[in-house]
Amino acid sequence: MENTSIVLTSEKLVIQDCFNFVQDASCGGISIFVGTVRNLTKGKTVTLLDFSSYEPMAVKEMQKIANAALQKYPIKKIAIHHAIGSLKIGDIPVVIAVSSAHRKAAFEACEYAINTLKETVPIWKKEYFEDGEVWVNAHP
Repeated sequence: MENTSIVLTSEKLVIQDCFNFVQDASCGGISIFVGTVRNLTKGKTVTLLDFSSYEPMAVKEMQKIANAALQKYPIKKIAIHHAIGSLKIGDIPVVIAVSSAHRKAAFEACEYAINTLKETVPIWKKEYFEDGEVWVNAHP
């Protein structure tokens, strides 16, 4: 679709690609959420995250989120990009960018998109620690 960009990739995510996609002369606001791999979870040192996915369904669900955001909020464009595979501390697993005429819609749609993605998209995260590993989310 011309107003959505959905990407699921093992390549490094580029924030600027999402910004460039949503930028539009009719829009005065762009909101970008960037998720990064942190080094600590519940007091334990994280060494690596590994994201896996049922890719055909994940892309379909990501597109559904984008379509719903376009219906629910007065936004112009939305990009939802997610990485799969092994990611180190500081790497970027997810970028969501939204443009709208005014900032409020961009903020709200961006928050809706990340919250819904975490609840419904079949992407699973395994956290690796110095002393073992654990699957973080077993949903959807």
